[in-house]
Amino acid sequence: MCIFCKIVNNEIPSNKLLENDDFIAFHDLHPKAPIHVLVVPKNHVDCFQDVSAEMMAKMTLFVQEVTRLTGIDKTGYRLITNNGDDGGQEVHHLHFHVMGGAKLPFGHLSDEPHKNM
Repeated sequence: MCIFCKIVNNEIPSNKLLENDDFIAFHDLHPKAPIHVLVVPKNHVDCFQDVSAEMMAKMTLFVQEVTRLTGIDKTGYRLITNNGDDGGQEVHHLHFHVMGGAKLPFGHLSDEPHKNM
């Protein structure tokens, strides 16, 4: 069982922000922004390639509620999912990072040459 399934099943504690029958949102243990929340479906889905359109429609509404609760719906935020090993996915359970609370840098997405590619 993956770590997010354990969080969903309350086997591992988390700092929950929002929860409903389908999804859970909790604060990231190692935030990369002043506000960094993970949104996870309760049913295990490995990655974005495997998610249904119906689940994504519900998840969209849930993410929008997370942004309202954290106050970043008006100021802006970054919504990220890593897909697969080459995409940087470390936990193979679909999840979205909702990040905001400040003007976020682009880091590796800058115009600098990609030396390691």
